Amino acid sequence: MELRIVAVGEKPPGWVADGVAEYTRRMPSQLPVRVAAVRSAAARSSTEQGMAEEGARLMAASRDCRRIALDANGRHWDTATLARWLDDWMMDGRDVAFLIGGADGLAPDCCAESDHRWALSALTLPHMLVRVILAEQLYRAWTLMNNHPYHRR
Repeated sequence: MELRIVAVGEKPPGWVADGVAEYTRRMPSQLPVRVAAVRSAAARSSTEQGMAEEGARLMAASRDCRRIALDANGRHWDTATLARWLDDWMMDGRDVAFLIGGADGLAPDCCAESDHRWALSALTLPHMLVRVILAEQLYRAWTLMNNHPYHRR
């Protein structure tokens, strides 16, 4: 099984790449986290058209995966809930893709066709920062499942 961070934007700033790399390299080899970046919409696109283009790319990059849409209107999960979901997903063995939209958000089709909609926060977060937060939370959930001292309440 593989966890995928499928995100709009192919060239994250160095601090984003470094933050994601820090947590993904901590994951065990039997539960790798990979980043699949898709191209942003052309600047000339309307907001709706751009989101649709990005959404199609996200859906193609997550084909055959269980999809989790990171969406401000989704459900709020605490770390223990994420750890329970992660445990269930590992038992199932199917790859899991976490979909992160671009600057204008996630296409409605991505939300509609996902298995879950997860709101990381009630705050508006920059889409690049979401990559780092997600990578850290996946690592934290894994440590919680395995009684690792990293996760403390």
